[in-house]
Amino acid sequence: MESLNGKIVIVTASTRGIGYSCVEALAKKGAVVYMACRNMEVANQKAAALNEQGCNVKTVYFEAYDKKSIVDMIDTVVAAEGRLDVLVNNFGGTSPVNDLDIMSTKYEDFSKYVDAHLSSVFLASQRAIKTAMAKQKSGIIINIGSVAGIVTDTSQIAYGTSKAAIIHMSKMIAIHAAKYNIVCNVVCPGMTATEAVKNNLTPAFQEFFLKHTPIHRMATPEEIADAVVYFAEAPYTTGQVIAVSGGFGVATPVYGDMVSMKNKR
Repeated sequence: MESLNGKIVIVTASTRGIGYSCVEALAKKGAVVYMACRNMEVANQKAAALNEQGCNVKTVYFEAYDKKSIVDMIDTVVAAEGRLDVLVNNFGGTSPVNDLDIMSTKYEDFSKYVDAHLSSVFLASQRAIKTAMAKQKSGIIINIGSVAGIVTDTSQIAYGTSKAAIIHMSKMIAIHAAKYNIVCNVVCPGMTATEAVKNNLTPAFQEFFLKHTPIHRMATPEEIADAVVYFAEAPYTTGQVIAVSGGFGVATPVYGDMVSMKNKR
C-alpha cells in the first residue's frame, strides 16, 4: 500500500544498515526518498538499484561532522522539491576503543561524538521546520535513538549520553513545533544485525548482550524500519519513544541469570 505516496522524505546516514532499510521501506510506501550520506558513489549505486525496482530514491550529500552540510542537505531538498514531509535523523556512531567509561574517555572524544549526534539532529530539525514544515503546517520528524539512551552501560559514555539527549530533545521539538502541526518521535533500537555491530562487537559480547534480551536474537534492520514507517504514517502521535529492542531493559536487570536459575529458586 502506497500510503506515503508523493511524500518527500530525507533519511540521513542511509547507505547501509538501519538507514538503508528505512529508505527502502519508505520508498516502497510510495515516498520520494532522499538518501543523505557522505559516500555519494555508493549512494547513487544503491539509489539506482532501488529505482529499478520501481522506487523513487534520490541522493543528497550529508556529513554529520560537517555542520554546513547538514543545513545544505535540507536546503537542497527543499529547493528541489518545494517541501519536506518527513525527516529521519538516523546518524549514529562511536568507537568502542575511544568511547569508554568516565575515567578512561578523553574529553576530546566525548565532545566529538556528542556534538556530532546532537548537532545533526538539532540543525537538520531546525532547518526543516524553518524552511519547509512550519510553512506547510505539517511535518514529521523521526529521530533514531538507542536503548543505550534509556539504560546505562559500563562503557560508551558519549554514545549513551548523546542518545539520551536526543530522546529529550525530541520531546522538546514535539512541544515547540506542535503549533505548526509538526510531530517528532523517537525509535530506539536494541542490538541490531548491522555491519557496525558485526565489525565492532565480538561474538562473545553479542551473545552476552542477547542473554539479557527476552526475545533472544538481534533485530533486523527491517524491523527497526517498520517502527520508522509507523511514525511516518502517524501525524497525531508526538513526543513518543518506541524501543525496538526485543524486551531488553524491560525485565529485571539480572534477567539472563534468572532464566538459568529458574529451577533452583
